[in-house]
Amino acid sequence: MSNNILKGKKGIIFGALDENSIAWKTAIKARDEGAEFVLTNAPIALRMGGINKLAEECNAEVIPADATSIEDLTNLFEKSMEVLGGKLDFVLHSIGMSPNVRKGKEYGDLNYDWFLKTLDISGISFHKVLQTAEKTDAMNDWGSILALSYIAAQRTFPDYSDMAQAKAVLESIARSYGYRFAKLKNVRVNTISQSPTMTTAGSGVTGFDVFFDYAHKMSPLGNASSEDCANYIIMMFSDYTRMVTMQNLMHDGGFSNSGITEDIVAELSK
Repeated sequence: MSNNILKGKKGIIFGALDENSIAWKTAIKARDEGAEFVLTNAPIALRMGGINKLAEECNAEVIPADATSIEDLTNLFEKSMEVLGGKLDFVLHSIGMSPNVRKGKEYGDLNYDWFLKTLDISGISFHKVLQTAEKTDAMNDWGSILALSYIAAQRTFPDYSDMAQAKAVLESIARSYGYRFAKLKNVRVNTISQSPTMTTAGSGVTGFDVFFDYAHKMSPLGNASSEDCANYIIMMFSDYTRMVTMQNLMHDGGFSNSGITEDIVAELSK
């Protein structure tokens, strides 16, 4: 059911790779709620995924951009304003990749060049997006900019490796730039810390299936689905959340505040 809570709003959605992506589901819901937007991803990701199918479904233009490249981002924001016929009301940064994780490097044997790449792609790129949005004067007053994070920024999880540091950087940037953008244009900047989710990126982590089941049992409401996360993102893009900024918002079924649950007790008592 649509309530048109994004009617008339324009934006950019980063990171829709395939139908399992949170960004993909967000695009569908944003369309249903009346928004117009541009889709973007790195050129290599565009070749791997099915974003053109999504673009056709949402009547959206695809503009390739490497989120670590200021030149690409500047082109993206300038062209998006041309395509959409005005400034933007929302941006979703749904980007994360670690070469160390992908190539199975142990945390005590990291390739540091790859570590820097992890930080750039998964964390610093958010600052580049925000800075470019500011420098191109792309955001309308009371706009909303979001990035997707994970609780590994606060707690240690085996095999999440250097992505944990990248998410900590991401959340810190949201606080620091959130202050700046609020003062400049009342633009709010937040991160959403999502449950482990069966996406292409998430399921690539070693032992993900076991941890997914554990997190579900540790969450009173169960794991938050990608569809529920997309709904939350849409709410954060809407005018109903105009006074929420500089926050890391836990969207995890209660996992972050649970010490132990009856389901875990029952599992360990077997």
